[in-house]
Amino acid sequence: MSDRATPTIPQVALAALTLAVVAAVVVAGTTSSAAFGPYNANWEGTTELRSVAGEAGADVSVVRGTAGYASTPADGTVAFVLSPESAYSPAAASRVADFVRSGGTLVVADDVGGRANGLLRSVNASARVNGTPLRDAGSNYRSPAMPVATGVANHSLVAGVESLTLNYGTAVDPRGATPLVNTSGSAYLDADRDGDLGPNESLATYPVATVERVGDGRVVAVGDPSLFINAMLDRPGNRRFVRVLAVQHDRALFDASHSASLPPLRLALLAVRESAPLQFGLVALAVGALAVWSRRPDLSLRALADARGTAESTAFESVDASGLAAHLERRNPEWDRERVERVAESLERTRKR
Repeated sequence: MSDRATPTIPQVALAALTLAVVAAVVVAGTTSSAAFGPYNANWEGTTELRSVAGEAGADVSVVRGTAGYASTPADGTVAFVLSPESAYSPAAASRVADFVRSGGTLVVADDVGGRANGLLRSVNASARVNGTPLRDAGSNYRSPAMPVATGVANHSLVAGVESLTLNYGTAVDPRGATPLVNTSGSAYLDADRDGDLGPNESLATYPVATVERVGDGRVVAVGDPSLFINAMLDRPGNRRFVRVLAVQHDRALFDASHSASLPPLRLALLAVRESAPLQFGLVALAVGALAVWSRRPDLSLRALADARGTAESTAFESVDASGLAAHLERRNPEWDRERVERVAESLERTRKR
């Protein structure tokens, strides 16, 4: 008969609570709720975007600083910049520009334009995000604020793409760039933002995605970052567009350098990946710990055993015969009273010797 104690209800509850807390800490440390976040699995995140790129055969990576552009081969890489929350410094923009000139493909998507246009200007691209809300009463997905652009050009970057669906997006002013996808002729820019076609607003065809050569690379400008979020990838044409972009490249880089903060555990992992000294330090620490353990592998186990033995011995010495009997009954509920008393008396005799 095993003398191992059966876990009590409080012990089980404590174990379950501990597991729940650990799980919550891990989830909180590895996920994000930031809009367009690469680790946000909610509707406004872009975890699905990373999945589509990976399924298309691209080697996917997330960079927390523009130094990641310099450490990634430009030729064969597509980089995504979605609705940057802050402006790129001259040094940061210079790294992105070098990436493009060296043969990389840069995809910049925004619906406001300010910070995205600053980056487009810094990399010597001609296109600009207009920033005025785009509406289409004739071709849309459930609402004029969600235009379905069906004018797809004959270009490799949109091969097999039949349309793009925007979500409160804007137009892209080509300024010499090549339009990839255009709206229908029933679209208009809602300059006064009243949701209606006004006397100073006219129906026309507007580009929502453009491409242009810059150095040896390409810059793709898109008038809606929402096109890439989890909730929108299944809207007409969007998933195919992302897949075509990714399948033509060996690597897909997601620029998180100017977006909301990354989850702490993800941030720590990226920091280690990007820092050779940190990698060396962690390896050295692991080797040192292994060396110590290999010399005294029983050290920690022995200390625990000694501590447990001391505690049990102290408790044993302070309990009388009736206490011993009660303890045995709790640990061995299947024993009858006679057996409990017999074992308790035997322990009491042993203790008095």
